[in-house]
Amino acid sequence: MTFKVKIDDELTITEDEFIVIAGPCAVESEEQMDMIGKFLSGLGIKIIRGGAFKPRTDPKSFQGLGIDGLKILKAVKEQYGLKVVSEIMDPRDVEMAYEYIDIYQIGSRNMQNFSLLKEVGKTKKPVLLKRGMSSTLEEWYNASEYIRSEGNENIILCERGIRTFEDYTRNTLDLMSVPIMKSKTGYPVIVDPSHGTGRKELIEPASKAAIAVGADGIMIEVHPYPEEALSDGLQSLNFNDFERVLAEVRQVYNLLRKIN
Repeated sequence: MTFKVKIDDELTITEDEFIVIAGPCAVESEEQMDMIGKFLSGLGIKIIRGGAFKPRTDPKSFQGLGIDGLKILKAVKEQYGLKVVSEIMDPRDVEMAYEYIDIYQIGSRNMQNFSLLKEVGKTKKPVLLKRGMSSTLEEWYNASEYIRSEGNENIILCERGIRTFEDYTRNTLDLMSVPIMKSKTGYPVIVDPSHGTGRKELIEPASKAAIAVGADGIMIEVHPYPEEALSDGLQSLNFNDFERVLAEVRQVYNLLRKIN
């Protein structure tokens, strides 16, 4: 099934290219983001992720830099020619964030925030819709329909794992959702192995498995110093590890593309 998601006049996502989105869980500082932007652009990455608004279970945890974080993302975007994806949590912030980011991310906790889904649906900007941590595939599909019903069909679905009784990994990565949702919706489906496993040593095998089941891309958390990260350091790759994983991922993708 073919698809086309237009980011802007410079970048359109199609089935002919495997999408790799990378960046930190949270925007922490100008210096941090400049290091990451320079590193990723040097590897040919086209889309950087970074959280400016962080929905955290513990209210005392780092909540993000808000609008200042979006301004940092925009500066990195302009400096290194990257496209930006960042999470928006409040319908009132959709208009404000419009000039700073290229892709609205709807996070797991907001997958059924119907007011937010309708608001991003009214824009023409692409939307990356993550699966809710306890959501069925039908609920995920219906959430995408809220966006589409407002006129926006520039939708990317992201499998990020679901909550089960297993607690060795942060979530249970449901890779069978990939072919199911691709067939059901016609949208590209990417996988987030960072949230899907919560363990940096599992990111590489999870990424390879995602390619094998037909995922259209992956989204990986990267930080120059994961041990110092203000959020999700345990599931973030440092620069050396990310470069190695990226090389492996590209090799597997190219091999399977030849076979198919």
